[in-house]
Amino acid sequence: MEAQRGKAIEQGGFLLFLGLITLALLVVVLPFLQPMLWAALAAIMFQPLLRWFLARLPGRDSLAASLTLLVIFVAVILPAFWIGSEVVDEAAGLVVAFQQGRIDVADWFEQVFGALPANIQASLSASGFGDLSALQQRAQEFAQDSLGLIAQQAIAFGGSVFGYVLAFAVGLYVSFFLLRDGKEISRTILRALPFDQSISERLAGRFLGIVRATIKGSIVVGLVQGALGAITFWVVGMPSVLLFGVIMAIASLLPAVGPAIVWVPAAIYLLATGAIWEGVVVAISGVALIGMIDNILRPILVGRDTGIPDWLILVSTLGGIALAGLSGIVIGPLIVGLFLAGWGILSEQRAAAAATATP
Repeated sequence: MEAQRGKAIEQGGFLLFLGLITLALLVVVLPFLQPMLWAALAAIMFQPLLRWFLARLPGRDSLAASLTLLVIFVAVILPAFWIGSEVVDEAAGLVVAFQQGRIDVADWFEQVFGALPANIQASLSASGFGDLSALQQRAQEFAQDSLGLIAQQAIAFGGSVFGYVLAFAVGLYVSFFLLRDGKEISRTILRALPFDQSISERLAGRFLGIVRATIKGSIVVGLVQGALGAITFWVVGMPSVLLFGVIMAIASLLPAVGPAIVWVPAAIYLLATGAIWEGVVVAISGVALIGMIDNILRPILVGRDTGIPDWLILVSTLGGIALAGLSGIVIGPLIVGLFLAGWGILSEQRAAAAATATP
């Protein structure tokens, strides 16, 4: 009995040590958690390309990983940097235009409101939207604040260039090793988890499925919708097309509404201000191209449902973005998916135990 108690104390002490040292590790790597996360996502998503290089370079894992990383850098990172810098410039330019009075939101509201039928104007007035001066002031403040959040990224970037460069370098460095040694690392992690092997494999499969579904079904579709929106706005001569394209790409994460929260007001404004053909083009493109591309691409890219309800995807995505910034696009749905998978496994185990116990 005494020996068993001593062994239990030793085991408890070891588990306590393991928990504390794991927590300490998380604290140490916390400044680089986001670049490491994106490195892991890149390693997962570009596994098919890595296997393609490995098939042509057998036994040369490091070279295959280096070539895969080069493709990621040229095809993904460089375009993202260019688009991001252009978007920040456009947002900063709009903020300056608002501050200098070159963009008058009040005049826009007057034109749109004046073009509405009399019964709609009366209905809006009865609903509390007839006080145009207050409504216009709030709208202008909202526009300036929203654009200011984007423009501030230019100041933040300039003030911490070393931090960005260091995080970027860490991300690339980690990506290389995850590409080259990812399978062995994942097997080691699965063996170390204090779960039954079947549970570990199911959770790992769920993890990979949600990551692929989120990136393919949300990020890729969002980029396509944003690109189509930017092209549409460019065709009709609207300013800051890259900025509005990025906003539409982000809005595509919202189920049901999506990019319509951008192109619908734009179409209404164009029609109300007399730009008839431009407004018609935006409306047709919004319905027939931007709106439909989700239904066409998502089944092709995702291939299978994540099993997460739309309302949970919306809440978890917005909550993830609020908690972790851009990384929350993946983190939020991932946590929800693993939560549902874990409770689903527990429910199955309890049902199996109940069936076994029943005579």
